[in-house]
Amino acid sequence: MNEVQSVYIHIPFCRQICHYCDFVKFFYNEQLATEYIEALKKEINVSLPGGQHKMKTIYIGGGTPTALNKTQLETLLSFLNEKFDIAGCEEFSIEVNPGDIDGQKAQLLKQYGINRISFGVQVMDDAMLEQLGRVHRVRDVYHTVDLLKKHDFRNVSLDLIYALPHQTVEQFSRSLQEALSFGLPHYSTYALQIEPKTVFYQKHKKGQLHRPPEDDEVMMYEILKNTMKTNGINQYEISNFAAPGYESKHNLTYWSNNYYYGFGAGAHGYLPGRRITNIRPLPAYVKQAMKDGKPVLQTDKITLKERIEEEMFLGLRKMSGIDKESFAKRFAFRPEELYRREFDQLTKTGLISESESAIQLTDKGMLLGNRVFEKFLLDNDFERLLKNGAI
Repeated sequence: MNEVQSVYIHIPFCRQICHYCDFVKFFYNEQLATEYIEALKKEINVSLPGGQHKMKTIYIGGGTPTALNKTQLETLLSFLNEKFDIAGCEEFSIEVNPGDIDGQKAQLLKQYGINRISFGVQVMDDAMLEQLGRVHRVRDVYHTVDLLKKHDFRNVSLDLIYALPHQTVEQFSRSLQEALSFGLPHYSTYALQIEPKTVFYQKHKKGQLHRPPEDDEVMMYEILKNTMKTNGINQYEISNFAAPGYESKHNLTYWSNNYYYGFGAGAHGYLPGRRITNIRPLPAYVKQAMKDGKPVLQTDKITLKERIEEEMFLGLRKMSGIDKESFAKRFAFRPEELYRREFDQLTKTGLISESESAIQLTDKGMLLGNRVFEKFLLDNDFERLLKNGAI
């Protein structure tokens, strides 16, 4: 596994809290946002002292990073340009919501080296956007796409959610076709998950909200895959599709089980031998970061067992699957030495395919991913057996 080459930076502010979202987020407050950026700078400076650091990817997520006002956004981007070698960075992404970016902000993003936009649209239907608690409407999507094109942002990813409450297969298909009409090079498309501590979860518990039937959700996913293929947008991960060369390099860091820094309230970092989780509540994060630059809630040691399990779960999300040689270089044994029985069983049931060089999910396996992944959980005495040469 290479050294740390990626950075995630969390901006937790939103102008509106969406009904389905369980990320760390807070209503935008100008003073609090200014204090937060100072705390973030302190955390990054303590973790990465000295001059410019070379990174392969930087990703500013949220929340809604562009909920920051122009001065705050410039302060953040200017600092990141001092801290990191932006010219040598392959991918510098930021999340944007329709309608929350104007010409001045777009110019700022361009000026400070942002070269990829992740664009949170969710659905091309005003009534459903309202139901989701989104403040934008379909007309804002068109306006923002035009604005990004005008400022020559070519690497733009559009996010969609499907299996929304009361959404029919036909409605999803229409939404997808309209989103594809923009001709963007990347689309991330996820089935709705009803997460605890969200408005949707409370409604679901009271029986006031229902996802579409499972058969409809499966049909939506099939339509998604087929429509993308027809439009020359290749599936490279369970939920992600890209024109050749536009795959998200930052997200591939996660799926390839590589190391990354995580900065900001509630952010997660993955460093050699340990996973770091930051403090979530905003005032507590700001206070600790300003005190010593280490706003850490907990650090978990990652065992060999966990590393192998994550290698399997994450790698199988990619269409290219698990590369056996890469696995062997990382762990000093091949995956089939450990998982021969599981591979045979899953191949027999048509959930994976195995070649000399790789293990991949089949189309059926993609629909039943969790059933596949659970087969790669290891026994607690695995490391003892490994040491004793039993594996």
